[in-house]
Amino acid sequence: MHEPVLLQETITNLISDPHGIYVDCTLGGGGHLSYLIENLAPDARVIGFDKDIDILKQTRLLFDDPRVTFVQSDFRDLDLVLEQLNIEIVDGIMMDLGVSSFQLDVADRGFSFHEEAPLDMRMNREQFLTAREIVNCYTEAEIREILFKYGEEAYARSIAKAIVSYRAGKDIESTLELVDIIKKGVPARYCRDKHPARKSFQALRIVVNGELEALQAVLPQAVKRLRSGGRLCIISFHSLEDRIVKQFMQEKSRNCICPPDFPMCICEHRAQLKLITRKPIIASPEESHSNPRSRSARLRVAARI
Repeated sequence: MHEPVLLQETITNLISDPHGIYVDCTLGGGGHLSYLIENLAPDARVIGFDKDIDILKQTRLLFDDPRVTFVQSDFRDLDLVLEQLNIEIVDGIMMDLGVSSFQLDVADRGFSFHEEAPLDMRMNREQFLTAREIVNCYTEAEIREILFKYGEEAYARSIAKAIVSYRAGKDIESTLELVDIIKKGVPARYCRDKHPARKSFQALRIVVNGELEALQAVLPQAVKRLRSGGRLCIISFHSLEDRIVKQFMQEKSRNCICPPDFPMCICEHRAQLKLITRKPIIASPEESHSNPRSRSARLRVAARI
């Protein structure tokens, strides 16, 4: 069963006008959407994005509500979609980043390092690039950089070497086949703390789906589309996402971004956001216990000036 993380904290911060227009950039199974529409007026409207057509079809069946418009699209196309819907500004935008629980639970999608499946990891199955393509066709240096940069994997070098050595004999086809290779590329003690493939699978998934590039692309669009007082709520699950969101919100909340040693401001930069959360909101002990996925969740909130 899908359990949305930081549900009440997100929706409470998101809604500034119960009669407004809201955007859920990461619809998934509709966990946040369900609570959002419960707290909106009959004349409100919600635009729900998801680039995974399989998830979108399932979620659409759950919500027979004329207030909700479903869109199959990457949220990096926020501007384009709102233009097509003749929507100029909105009252709130939320994002629940990372992989959906539904995608993790369907073994043949290849996101999980616990289940045997083809090495896929595509959120949008219409795209070409898969995890199988990366591990079998990229150079050792390219794989090492992916694991280190996007997974912050300390053993990126030895894992990349193990992958290239293995594929010299045969292609790597499945998730558990890759897990066994990763285990051979790390010290035995590394397997005792957390799953040794966790960071590598994260890195591959991020690259396959262009997740960080999409996040960097959508943030300026989101600010532009928010009305004054409108809220931007973003849940992240790892340090790379959270760092991008934090730095963006901090920059957009400052009136000057000149270097500190400049005697006077010459940038003419003006704040566009007000930080609602100076520090991220994290899950309560109760939620962390009942929903382990929430333990790494970080919610940051800002309001349009």
